[in-house]
Amino acid sequence: MSAFNKTTGLKRIIKTLSYSKDGFKVALKEPAIFQLMMVHLPLIVLALWLDFTLAVKMILVFGSFLSLIVEFFNTALEAAVDHTSMEIHPLAKIAKDVGSSAQVVALILVVILWGMAIFGG
Repeated sequence: MSAFNKTTGLKRIIKTLSYSKDGFKVALKEPAIFQLMMVHLPLIVLALWLDFTLAVKMILVFGSFLSLIVEFFNTALEAAVDHTSMEIHPLAKIAKDVGSSAQVVALILVVILWGMAIFGG
């Protein structure tokens, strides 16, 4: 356990949930995350509403959640890089570009999954 975190048990779980709540509030203020929420929430509702098998519904919902999780990490990565330095640096560019690429890959996955669900039979 980190020397900075001496909390254990139920108290630690409560603190963790509080940090997560704070992170979620901040995340929703980020335009990229908010926009993705506005895309994925209707997709999740649609996946659950349409006459797909349970397995297909689960995969479509998973894809949307994965895309949102990737964007949360991408936003956190960008904030950490910006906190380190606002100077243009090749390594900072690599970190930000790779994070962005991860989100594009996740979105491509969502498109492929929906295509397979709709046109795959």
